[in-house]
Amino acid sequence: MKIVADKKIPFLKGVLEPFAEVHYLPGDEITPDILKDAEVLLTRSITRCNADLLGKSSVELIATATIGDDHIDKQFCKENNIRWTSAKGCNAGAVEQYVAAALLEIAANENTQLLGKTIGIIGVGEIGSRVARVAELLGMKTLLNDPPRAREEGADGFSDLNDIQHKADFITLHVPLTFGGDDKTFHLLNDDFFEGLAKPVVLINASRGAVLDTEVLKNAVKAELIKKLVVDVWENESNIDIDLLESVEIATPHIAGYSIEGKANATSMIVQAVSHIYGMGIDDWYPEIPADPRQMELDCKSMSDQEVYRMVFNAVYPIHADSVNLKAAPEHFPDLRENYVFRHENTAWELILNNARKNIKSTLRSFGFQIKEQ
Repeated sequence: MKIVADKKIPFLKGVLEPFAEVHYLPGDEITPDILKDAEVLLTRSITRCNADLLGKSSVELIATATIGDDHIDKQFCKENNIRWTSAKGCNAGAVEQYVAAALLEIAANENTQLLGKTIGIIGVGEIGSRVARVAELLGMKTLLNDPPRAREEGADGFSDLNDIQHKADFITLHVPLTFGGDDKTFHLLNDDFFEGLAKPVVLINASRGAVLDTEVLKNAVKAELIKKLVVDVWENESNIDIDLLESVEIATPHIAGYSIEGKANATSMIVQAVSHIYGMGIDDWYPEIPADPRQMELDCKSMSDQEVYRMVFNAVYPIHADSVNLKAAPEHFPDLRENYVFRHENTAWELILNNARKNIKSTLRSFGFQIKEQ
């Protein structure tokens, strides 16, 4: 059995070798020739899995170590009996951390309070639901927009885009990229949406670049309909639009989900899928994450709740540093992403909080941090 795997999938080497001949290659060097006699392809979003790549292959299974699957031609797979699976939800904790860090950074830069502000969350799956919980922990009101869920579960508890237009101070997107049907998300928010906003908003996109139209975004920023823009995902990556980059408050190279824990989750999910289908007996495999204890100490005296949260998140994930790096060298987008040093999620951190009020400790525990009692 031959498996071809993207060499950048972490924790993978050595796991499947007892069961198969495994070839590791950079994602952009996986070719039709190398797949000609392969049964399994383990990939990331950099590899377009379509007829050009798979047309003459013997691939039976594609497992992508990503939550997104728009790089897989599903119709081609269906017509050619190729199974596919993704690592849906694997990096929810990392994206949750990213959005919290972005919200607190923007609030600090604007010298404003998040308490009482309204955030519209477009896409309320695993990640969007966790973002909603984070927003509520920060004292924000949430508007949840997810038409497929609203149809299945009933409209109660969900908002339409018109509600978000008229009530939101912040908008964040967590939808898959789809190009057709009732729930098409390609270029989801258009000029009319932004022109219909009741007030300028802070907009965060950590879903897929093509969910938002680059030209529409630039126009909305220029017209001051978007007050602040946070962009992790871009149209035409890695050749990103420099004019858009210059108008973005926080700009990162598609790394919102890049935590050690998220990557471990993704690799375990695809390994378990391969094991289950081919009977390898490692259906519960999970990588050993190297012990790397993280601890920070903070004196909370005379600090507001939001100031404490911002200080903690800035230590755990200084999002501004990633933004500075991309803005300084946008031509290095691929390297900044490919060679990113994965960060730890909140659960890996122990906090020593001096002079902290009980509600602060309780909220930080809810964020996933461990609190060391003294």
